[in-house]
Amino acid sequence: MGQQDLSPFGDDRGRPRGRRHAPEPGDPAYGGRRDEPPYGDGRRRDAPHGDSPYARPRDERYDERYQAPHGGPPYPPEPPYPPAGPPGDPRAPRDPRDPRDFGEPEPEREQAPPPASRAGRNLPMAIGTGLGLGAVVLASLLIYRPAFLVVVAAAAAVGIWELVRAMSVRHKVPLAPLLAGGVGMTAMAWFGGAENLVLGLGLTLVVVMAWRLADGPEGYLGDMLASTLVAVYVPFLAGFAVLLAVPEDGAARVIVVLGLVVLSDTGGYIAGVLFGKHPMAPKVSPKKSWEGMGGSILACAVGGALMLFFVFDVSWWKGALFGLAITVTATVGDLTESMIKRDLGVKDMSGLIPGHGGLMDRLDSILLAAPTAVVLLTALAPPA
Repeated sequence: MGQQDLSPFGDDRGRPRGRRHAPEPGDPAYGGRRDEPPYGDGRRRDAPHGDSPYARPRDERYDERYQAPHGGPPYPPEPPYPPAGPPGDPRAPRDPRDPRDFGEPEPEREQAPPPASRAGRNLPMAIGTGLGLGAVVLASLLIYRPAFLVVVAAAAAVGIWELVRAMSVRHKVPLAPLLAGGVGMTAMAWFGGAENLVLGLGLTLVVVMAWRLADGPEGYLGDMLASTLVAVYVPFLAGFAVLLAVPEDGAARVIVVLGLVVLSDTGGYIAGVLFGKHPMAPKVSPKKSWEGMGGSILACAVGGALMLFFVFDVSWWKGALFGLAITVTATVGDLTESMIKRDLGVKDMSGLIPGHGGLMDRLDSILLAAPTAVVLLTALAPPA
């Protein structure tokens, strides 16, 4: 069967037009293999409806589907695509002709962080950093006791910075006078006692009031209330830890109080993880439970009875009551700091200490326990 003349001016214009056979080598219409450019004289020789005076873009989809009519030979088959893995796999080799390859590969998802413990802490990190901080405090007390003053002053300065930084979203709290006043209060407590500590607080507030005048009257009342909270909550209460260390047996007093605070935290943590079911203050600290509070009371009662009996020769039941008082004040301090963070909308005061958050997240229990310990230890074991 011969080729049809599909020219628009041929003699067979009235005859139905059909597809012609694919051109073969030796045919004048054959312009070479379709994968060997150029295609003859530039005309589209493999067009389905005859020659066209204009070269058109090559349609790979048509070439793949085309089969010559009337039993004619098809075009040479395409070579198989190289293996290219499942779609979306960025590591698999890709072929530019692969119809599965659309757009950029999907980015790899970041691995989720390891799940936190039930108490919300990275426990190994928290234990390591806690031991490091405890070693610094013990070294300052046992090697050269006045160095403890430097440790407390530095801790108060960092706590002031963290609290002012967290409050800066709502209040203009002067940082410089609070830092100077905080360091001054700890020094005045060491050299002048409780009276000078109160005097240092008053002087600090006067300087803060004058410093804040430069920013104008807008929000002055709220800023002064926030500044007073910072001055009382951090350096003033930290000054009582200095008062604990002033007597000759001050190192033992500080170690006993810090040890009871650690027992309260550890006992509450263990009991809360194992038995915690009833939240104590769900709106303030959802992870703190009544079962954890019971563990803190038990640990501090036993620890207080043993410590005060062997260190200060105090009756065991008085030591147990002392431990109970430390537990209550330490828990109130923890909840107070949690309330401040909830009000400010922050999770931690900072990320300064790995596994613990900010330094204020560790000082919160000690700050309220220190004045309680000064008063009770003065009555139970008066300094020589």
